[in-house]
Amino acid sequence: MNIPKSLRAGSTWTWREDSLVDPYGDAIQSTDSWALTFYIRTNNASGVTVVGSTYGTGWQFDVAASSTGIAAGDYFWQAEATKGALKYDVGNGSVEILKSLVYTGSVDAIQAKSQVEQDLDAVEAAIRTLISDGVVKEYSIGGRSLKKYDLADLTALRSQLKYQLNLEKKAELIRNGQGNPHQMLVRFN
Repeated sequence: MNIPKSLRAGSTWTWREDSLVDPYGDAIQSTDSWALTFYIRTNNASGVTVVGSTYGTGWQFDVAASSTGIAAGDYFWQAEATKGALKYDVGNGSVEILKSLVYTGSVDAIQAKSQVEQDLDAVEAAIRTLISDGVVKEYSIGGRSLKKYDLADLTALRSQLKYQLNLEKKAELIRNGQGNPHQMLVRFN
């Protein structure tokens, strides 16, 4: 299925799906009166239903920006092909709805950093405080209250968080189609 991995709330969503095949190997095509519908839902009782329009033998999905103003978060989708009494589940998966960055009037604060990045920033601030003041009284990192960490513990935690952050960045590169930064392909002619 070609539904994007992430969609921005408040923006127009569009994608195309090719013709499909039913469990018996017969074609499911928009030109043969088949309808393809995507149900996009989350566990907080919000969602969007998207019905495709004919595009060649497949479908095109266009969702107006006025219909995409749902809360940011992880959503799940199911695609269903229907023709008369026939209904086939032809795909399912997940999609991330990103927060809209559009604003009017005053600007709201937005947290675009992951939890690992936030924790790494807090640990580095604790290390700076420890070095400059000689003692860390108390810090809140990752929802935990930490008291009197020594430099060795903080540097170990910083190393662990940097490793986790590198894994996140690598996964994001792969998800965005930019490949694995640690994989090198060689061709010999």
